[in-house]
Amino acid sequence: MSKLPKEPSAGEITPPALYLRRRELLKNAALFAGTASAIGGGLVWLTGRDAGSSGAAGAEAPGGDAVPLTDARPPGDASTRAEAGETKGRSSFVTDEARTPYEDIISYNNFYELGLSKSAPAANAGRLRLRPWAISADGELKRPQIIDLDTLLRWFPLEERVYRMRCVEAWSMVIPWLGFPLAALLKRLEPTSRARYVQFTTLLDPEQLPGQKSRVLDWPYVEGLRIDEAMHPLTMLAVGIYGKTLLGQNGAPIRLVVPWKYGFKGCKSIVRIELTERRPRTTWSEAAPDEYGFYANVNPAVDHPRWSQATERRIGELRRRPTLPFNGYAEEVAGLYSGMDLRENF
Repeated sequence: MSKLPKEPSAGEITPPALYLRRRELLKNAALFAGTASAIGGGLVWLTGRDAGSSGAAGAEAPGGDAVPLTDARPPGDASTRAEAGETKGRSSFVTDEARTPYEDIISYNNFYELGLSKSAPAANAGRLRLRPWAISADGELKRPQIIDLDTLLRWFPLEERVYRMRCVEAWSMVIPWLGFPLAALLKRLEPTSRARYVQFTTLLDPEQLPGQKSRVLDWPYVEGLRIDEAMHPLTMLAVGIYGKTLLGQNGAPIRLVVPWKYGFKGCKSIVRIELTERRPRTTWSEAAPDEYGFYANVNPAVDHPRWSQATERRIGELRRRPTLPFNGYAEEVAGLYSGMDLRENF
């Protein structure tokens, strides 16, 4: 009988940078106590468009609920074309796998800036102020600028894309994201010929993100992609899930989604996008370089040092399932890494 792959225990999942600071975490636990608030409380509508235009109106959601965005996708946009099977008989943007329930997506989260357990981000998300919000776009760009989020959302039609999401901790979800291709933004900003990488930075504000009061990681959180990865059609900036406004625990108001990479690559609550000539020093690859590489492509053949990556636990299912190379998107993205040693460049 073949030996089953090892499933990471709760203790194993905790990163070394975290459990080596147990005393500090206990001291900081008081920072998180008593801060629970209603999920999505005080969230605002995604866009500030005038009535009659496509998209949501610029008003706060009544009752603090996540705002429906079913009218934010104009007819005939890219997601509609994808759902119609325009991409050679099948769509890379929509999987036919069962979607993870909305309540699971918004209640089981890794977002250390809002807390260290899976439930803490939802409890503390009410601290995060989502308006006003601006993103600095700079570095190797012909058109560097500071972009107000509502302006950014008026630039591009919103698309629904149903992607698999695989966490490095060996659990997974299927999430219907709402957003737009990162490539559309980068093309508008016009990278220079020296641009080789794209660096993303999360908001740094310990009052809104109380986890930043600890030294679990070197804040602010930084992630990065090669520019060809960033320009790939699958890569997107998400502002919603299930047709509703993205909540704080999921990286509101705007986050990166790269479905063939482990979830920690998806930088949340982004305030800066910088084009660089040199590879960024990303947060997890700096904190634990033997465990978390820069590329972080989903690879069942390369185990995490403390657990197997061969299988995964889909949230809501009892049995484990095999993990697919590149999270099932190998046909679309494997060519980006032709000739590379994917064990060395993990």
